[in-house]
Amino acid sequence: MHRHEPPVTARPIGIVHEDSDLIVINKPAGVPVHPAGRYNYNSVVEIMRAERGISWNPMPCNRLDRLTSGIMFIAKHAKAAEEMGVQIKTRTVKKEYIARVKGEFPEGDIECSQPILQISPKLGLNRVRANGKEARTIFKRLSYIPPQKGTKCESIVSYSAPMSTPEEPKSERELQREAKMSWAKKEGYSIVRCFPLTGRTHQIRVHLQFLGHPISNDPIYCNQRVWGQNLGKGGEGEDEDIIARLSRMGKDEVAEAVAYHDEMVEEYNKRKAEKMTGELCSICDTPLYSDPGVHELGIYLHAKRYACEEGRWDYETPLPDWALPPAIPAIEDVVDTTPEIPPLVDTIRGLNLESTTKAAEAYEEGCHFEAAQ
Repeated sequence: MHRHEPPVTARPIGIVHEDSDLIVINKPAGVPVHPAGRYNYNSVVEIMRAERGISWNPMPCNRLDRLTSGIMFIAKHAKAAEEMGVQIKTRTVKKEYIARVKGEFPEGDIECSQPILQISPKLGLNRVRANGKEARTIFKRLSYIPPQKGTKCESIVSYSAPMSTPEEPKSERELQREAKMSWAKKEGYSIVRCFPLTGRTHQIRVHLQFLGHPISNDPIYCNQRVWGQNLGKGGEGEDEDIIARLSRMGKDEVAEAVAYHDEMVEEYNKRKAEKMTGELCSICDTPLYSDPGVHELGIYLHAKRYACEEGRWDYETPLPDWALPPAIPAIEDVVDTTPEIPPLVDTIRGLNLESTTKAAEAYEEGCHFEAAQ
């Protein structure tokens, strides 16, 4: 069989819990759940089928974006899939996400209740719009990491690729890119806990962008070439212009998020990015893409914890590497870090929300979450 398929991360699918009904997995970033588009065998369903036997039929009970990592439920049979699906749809599952966002996120409990509308299904673009569907998310800053002081690289480097040192001259192209992004290099980043109360597509990503703190390596919502210098804060930008620019990403242009510049990934790693090469396969005439770089295989968004409101089960993953306190800056540079994350129910009860809506009342009682990535 001759076919083309994009590569995905080699990181294995982690097993958080397994019983006779369900497998709770820690999905790696960059791996789609189902075969779709150009992805077939490089998907959670097909990878698990290959590991456990071709006759086995994994049944995902919840969804995560390809670029998002974290907890997923894989049912072993139809009854288990139906039962878990009902729990998720009826908002009886509490969920917590962790995100790494651009700049210094404000302290306290930040609520975003802006409605979300799907602008372009083909491009996967969603935006805050008055005529959109109701969407509510609570955010709570976990820590703020200021930019490094006293060095030319003023942001934390999270990639393993070697970077240019002061002794190594930078290429002209690298210097031009850094100059264009100089406004974004001095902001640092924040680790934020995200508690979605509704389940709209890209809800967390869209709400963070609207607040002016997009996920710092999000190729859609933190892309300066698409959104301009303010990165869509407050819903800025006309839909037609955004769609036109976004449609070129990954084809004529590389989809570059702020973090690709802000964290100064070396020029080699920037060049190694997915886009159309302009060439065709000599066998089937399929348009060929370059391979994605390591920095394109995921975003800083992780489904960290899922818990049944009735207390029957509670599953949690460790913090991803990108959310851990950095080793580069001095410890005093890390602002408001939380050495131990308090229980989810304590955080929920501590949020000051209006009790005039059903969702808020449920929130004060420590229940009724609906996830959104």
